[in-house]
Amino acid sequence: MAEKKKNPGQLVFGLDIGTRSIVGTVGYRTDDTFHVVAQCERKHETRAMLDGQIHDIEKVGNTIKEVKQDLEAIIGKQLYEVCIAAAGRVLRTINSSATLEFSEETTIDAEHVYTLEMLGVEQAYDDFQAVNNTDMKFYCVGYTVVKYYMNGYPISTLERHKANNISVDLIATFLPDDVVDGLYKAVEIADLEVANLTLEPIAAMTAAIPSMYRMLNIALVDVGAGTSDISITKDGSIIAYGMIPKAGDELTEVIAKGLLLDFNEAEHVKIESAKKGTIKFTDIMGLEHKVEPKEVHKIAEGVIADIAKDVSDKIKELNGDKPVSAVFVVGGGGKIPGFTDALAKEMGIMTERVALRGEEAFKSVDYQFEGAIQDSLYVTPIGICLNFYDQKNNFIFVTFNDKRIKLYDNGHLTVADAAMQAGFPNEGLFPKRGPDLNFTVNGKPHVVRGEVGEGAVVKLEGREVSLTSPITGGDRIEVEESTEGEAASAAIGSLPEFGSTISVIVNDKKVELPKFAEVNGNLQSEFYDIKEGDDIKMLNYYTVSQIIEFMDVILNPDMNIYVNNKTADKDTKCYDNFSVIWTMEDLSLSDVSEEEAESAKASLNQKAPARKKEIETYEDAVEAESIENSQYADDGTLDEEYVEYKQQKEEARRLEEESQYKKVTVIVNGDPVTMDKKPEYIFVDVFEYIDFDLKNRPEGKGIVTKLNGEKATFTEQLKEGDFLDIFWE
Repeated sequence: MAEKKKNPGQLVFGLDIGTRSIVGTVGYRTDDTFHVVAQCERKHETRAMLDGQIHDIEKVGNTIKEVKQDLEAIIGKQLYEVCIAAAGRVLRTINSSATLEFSEETTIDAEHVYTLEMLGVEQAYDDFQAVNNTDMKFYCVGYTVVKYYMNGYPISTLERHKANNISVDLIATFLPDDVVDGLYKAVEIADLEVANLTLEPIAAMTAAIPSMYRMLNIALVDVGAGTSDISITKDGSIIAYGMIPKAGDELTEVIAKGLLLDFNEAEHVKIESAKKGTIKFTDIMGLEHKVEPKEVHKIAEGVIADIAKDVSDKIKELNGDKPVSAVFVVGGGGKIPGFTDALAKEMGIMTERVALRGEEAFKSVDYQFEGAIQDSLYVTPIGICLNFYDQKNNFIFVTFNDKRIKLYDNGHLTVADAAMQAGFPNEGLFPKRGPDLNFTVNGKPHVVRGEVGEGAVVKLEGREVSLTSPITGGDRIEVEESTEGEAASAAIGSLPEFGSTISVIVNDKKVELPKFAEVNGNLQSEFYDIKEGDDIKMLNYYTVSQIIEFMDVILNPDMNIYVNNKTADKDTKCYDNFSVIWTMEDLSLSDVSEEEAESAKASLNQKAPARKKEIETYEDAVEAESIENSQYADDGTLDEEYVEYKQQKEEARRLEEESQYKKVTVIVNGDPVTMDKKPEYIFVDVFEYIDFDLKNRPEGKGIVTKLNGEKATFTEQLKEGDFLDIFWE
């Protein structure tokens, strides 16, 4: 049936399974018109249903069979599938939203819209499960789109537009498993399969309120026998659903008590009271009576007011604690005189704005037989048929690991959907990773992921398939849980920060030195297996003594040591591409280049403290005041003794200052840079030692400065071995 629904001649069979009666309708749709070819109503002989829920499945199923057989006799065809609606006695609604992002601007098609809506339904289900504090299992039996959005802006239709993202606000409705199961089992007794399941308020709204009216803030109340179902519209959308468990049966019961009648006779009196003329009835004693409609209304007015108040309160609750602008009433229970007036009074709106929805609801309905009744009682049956054309809420049954489960059929069900509905653990479907390994490198957190295990073994009807394989009703599914992979592991040598080796030139010979790292304060090689929580510091240098130890040589204590042609000792640090010389020779200034001479000269300054002391001794021996007073010789020139005194004093000051200088070597853009002109250094000082033009900035770019991988300012303090990155970006 579902495959042929677009065929104008395809007949749709809809059943309104009400508390007091069952109404069957058969018809088909062409364009905007629904053609009714047959309609039949059968009342329950007993109270097999209460408050919209089936209590006696067998009796309700037999009544459905009678309606089916009557309709088959009229149309001359056998009916196999049926559309039904569930009453909202224990209806739960959830408002939810979802967004679908695209990697680039995309033309929206029907599949995109469908995917978006399913994301919203799944989110609604998750939200509902979070607040479901009962033991009952609920199913989503329908949803209504409130509003679509394209790139964040509201829009009525998404298809064919181009967008980077689309969103939806929707209302999903849920009913307990026992309500849905009761309906399905009753239909099976009549040898029918459910083609579509919807909610009664959705069905009523579909038939009674045209989309043009939904721009207004109005309510539709379907007053049946057991429940009064409510839906609210605003700004072109249905914004809420609800119900109260009071309706026509409460009126029938109070009439039965007031006139001493059985339930069926009281129902007859209630229906006749909506007409003009004297009503004849027989009480339980067998006595015949006559009563005027106004007397019946007098008996029921207290219950009418009670139902009207509850309906009004629920409407206000659903509408943000305020009344709607107008109310349409459908269903047999709302036809009793006085109900619409009482509801208007409770709502605080004009009585003219609360009205029964009758013939005007059937303008797009074509009855192809004589004697059709066009009143509010038959609005919902028509809506059930119309809802078939937008069906989004069928159910199928499958067997999952020997357990029979029911699935909301969106037309794209997969094995994964069945697993989720069956409560199979999500982590059991997909390969599990072994435990991660967490540690720090140079103060930064690092994570190595565990190995991925084997995925779940999925079989459909005995064949091995994937989790995304489609399923249909009756399928048998077996899933063997996935496995966990090996725990994460890593050696220091595998870290990108470790690199490979450090190259130094020792006495004109290149020596490759394996890198080491400090782990929790202890020196470790590249083969060390990292443990959870390790604190690792990468060592990008060797000391001279470590180089000596690695090369397994023994130095004469009198040997001179030079690093990058500067006097050094065994504790001097050597970075990548540094040169090291140990020799018995004293590399004098005459034997080296100008650059080497400068380095050697700087090393001589290490003798500054001793030289300073000599000068201070000299100053103590000289009568400074006398020299100051006799700075000029007899011929008017500066006294030689005075000149020597001033020169020595200035040299003492300079040596004092230079004795406080520190040598700090940092790595700038991969190259070592040694700074030796200050006691302390900050980031900006390095520009005195490197070739980097700060004045000629490339157009549209700014300078980037990093210290040990982190963004840094020019005033950051520098220390030995720091890594600096400087570039335009």
